[in-house]
Amino acid sequence: MGTQDGPTLITSVQRAFRLLEAVSAHENGAPAKQLARETGLPLATAYHLLRTLVHDGYVRKLDDGGFVLGDKLESLHTVGRTQTQLSRVRPALAALRDELSSATYLTFYEEGEIRVAEIVDGPRTPRVDLWVGFEDAGHATALGKSVLRELDEEARRDYLSRHDLADLTPRTITSLPELLRRIESPPLAPAVTDLEEYALGTVCVAVPVYRGDTLGSLGVSVPVERRDQLQEIGARLLPIASRVTRSLLLTI
Repeated sequence: MGTQDGPTLITSVQRAFRLLEAVSAHENGAPAKQLARETGLPLATAYHLLRTLVHDGYVRKLDDGGFVLGDKLESLHTVGRTQTQLSRVRPALAALRDELSSATYLTFYEEGEIRVAEIVDGPRTPRVDLWVGFEDAGHATALGKSVLRELDEEARRDYLSRHDLADLTPRTITSLPELLRRIESPPLAPAVTDLEEYALGTVCVAVPVYRGDTLGSLGVSVPVERRDQLQEIGARLLPIASRVTRSLLLTI
């Protein structure tokens, strides 16, 4: 028996993608018969594939029998765009990790929540143990407080009304007036710090970044023994944050 040249291809997958391409060419939708004709597929095959694609959300069937792209593809497009953006800034985050000997973090404020988008660490620069999700710890992290500092008063008030100031360590700020005072007038402004407020033994510093109109923060975590270096680290973060913001802007 002869050996097969090239990779093994799955015909049904190829046909499904051909159908998706055909569907995308019709903004107002196209019926199965037309899609089968355009893709060269037997009508029965086109029906079976379209039924599967509709079931999984990649295609939507209109009331008039036509087919259009489904919401799942828009979700994939959004995820893919985010991956592209992060791939552009990851080298800068890795360089920052190596320069400062610290784990590096990037967050964004999306849909009313502070979410970690990327963490770049290593064997010698381990990340902080994320024992409480950042969405519930904005008040206790430098990354979260940096975002809160940059939000307008209404958005900040809305966020704080939906999140308790949980006592994560003995150093966590749980008084709203005190938290607001420290956010509005941080000693290292525009950098914001977390002095063992999220995890004992770890201090952090963060500065704002932007992805177009989306606010975020760039920060690092280091052992508490390096607390005296936070001002120097914060000053170094600022130009890197500007570079990250410019890189993110190029991918929007």
